Amino acid sequence: MDDRSPISAKATAKTTDFDAIVVGAGFAGMFMLHRLRQQGLKARVFERGSGVGGTWFWNRYPGARCDTESMEYSYQFDDALQQEWNWPERYSAQPEILKYANHVADRYDLRSDLQFNTKVLSATFDESRNCWTIATDDGKRVTARYFIMATGTLSIANKPQFPGVESFKGRVLYTSDWPHEGVDFTGRKVGLIGTGSSGIQSTPHIAAQADHLTVFQRTPNFSVPARNRPLSEEERNTTKARYGELRKFTYEQPFATDFHLNDQSALSVSPEERKRIYEQRWNEHGGLHFMAAFNDLMFNSEANKTVAEFIVDKIHGIVNDPDKAEILAPRNGVVGCKRLCSDTDYFETFNRDNVSLVDVSKQPIESFTANSIKVGGNDYPVDDIVFATGFDAMTGALLGVDIKGRNGQPLREKWSAGPRTYLGLQTVGFPNLFFISGPGSPSVLTNMMVSIDQHVNFISDTIRHLEQSGVALIEPQQPAEDAWVDHVNEVADLTVYPTCNSWYLGSNVPGKTRVFMPYVGFNTYVDKCKDVVAKGYQGFTLVRRAAETA
Repeated sequence: MDDRSPISAKATAKTTDFDAIVVGAGFAGMFMLHRLRQQGLKARVFERGSGVGGTWFWNRYPGARCDTESMEYSYQFDDALQQEWNWPERYSAQPEILKYANHVADRYDLRSDLQFNTKVLSATFDESRNCWTIATDDGKRVTARYFIMATGTLSIANKPQFPGVESFKGRVLYTSDWPHEGVDFTGRKVGLIGTGSSGIQSTPHIAAQADHLTVFQRTPNFSVPARNRPLSEEERNTTKARYGELRKFTYEQPFATDFHLNDQSALSVSPEERKRIYEQRWNEHGGLHFMAAFNDLMFNSEANKTVAEFIVDKIHGIVNDPDKAEILAPRNGVVGCKRLCSDTDYFETFNRDNVSLVDVSKQPIESFTANSIKVGGNDYPVDDIVFATGFDAMTGALLGVDIKGRNGQPLREKWSAGPRTYLGLQTVGFPNLFFISGPGSPSVLTNMMVSIDQHVNFISDTIRHLEQSGVALIEPQQPAEDAWVDHVNEVADLTVYPTCNSWYLGSNVPGKTRVFMPYVGFNTYVDKCKDVVAKGYQGFTLVRRAAETA
């Protein structure tokens, strides 16, 4: 512990409006509020939306569905909650997840400390008082000792600019910011741009309703069937009976989920046996479980080629038109360097007579007209345009708030060459600022609910320690932050993740620095966090409070 001068460590408990301010009322923000309340702290959550749910509040596009199994994609802090809630499907759709979020908000009476329709504009660390001053778009300012960003990793829409888009007369829609009243495509010609997860999920639903759907694809994507289905009461009860065992097991897994990993190398078996295992995973498991067919698919490029070839062959077997199939097949692609997509009838949709596919990899979109999209000198008539272009992931929401730390340094300036954190939890120069699922933590490479659980518990336990120990401030040390950033990249380099452009690296956002942001290996990360605490918050500077003043 570092005892600094009384001037730099004045007590603020009696002089701040709140003990903690949390930004975001998604699953992270709600759980953080619950934990802070349990510690007897006065907290307020600011949420720019009109309701809880975070990502699942905004993502209402047709077909929006979680790719983590429902029984695992849920809170684990209260067994009574686990036992009372019944998930209807293996993979829950957005409306059901939002229903669950609202149930949690009501069950734990969280709304009294949630302030909706309020955007946080700025947060400034006041070195004279050792607290944060937070300004919101309603013209108010509040102070707090702890400032916690629970803004989510996928919450700020990526809205690319195209020439002439302002001249388009039809509807312009974004999957990441979908109208809450829904959209009717009946009798409409729709152009869809982007074939990541949201594009892959929404394509079959839009095609089933629209007069015609034209998909504009820049980069083909790997996708496997989700194999979604209703959950029986027996299945639910079986999982509920073993929740304790399941939660303990997932905490010990690299992706924080029960993937049933086959502990064999893809290169250690015969081609016939390898294909048999892939077929079994494809047909019986589907979804992200598919990549657990062998233990080296994410670490060995030669092993990865075998799974890539299998999926490419599957695409050609599903899509009737060989030209379309070839455009959709990611030749020479790496499976998993981008988040693997899971779908229901995505590739089958391209067999419909009312669905066209335009390859814009070699001839990009030239411009928009009043009623068409122009590519390669050809006009494709559309009444509506759907941008399935995803998010400014990991850092978009964090840098969307004007956060200033010591000496007025903007977080945007510090992170201009890419985000730098210690454990994904804090960054040097910004005392008592915490990130939930921040860059440098496992976050998006895991079951997010488990990562949220671990981060919220770490932060709340840390705050409890500070309160009980008479500590005013906690902040990472520069050597620890530098070493952690290097470690995150070293671990990533052992995998196939950095081998292609993806939102993991920020490559989907023009001008964004290309840096691999998440940490690979949830179980290793958990052990590291435990070790840091056991060694007296190793790598952090803790500043004691001076004498209390009124």
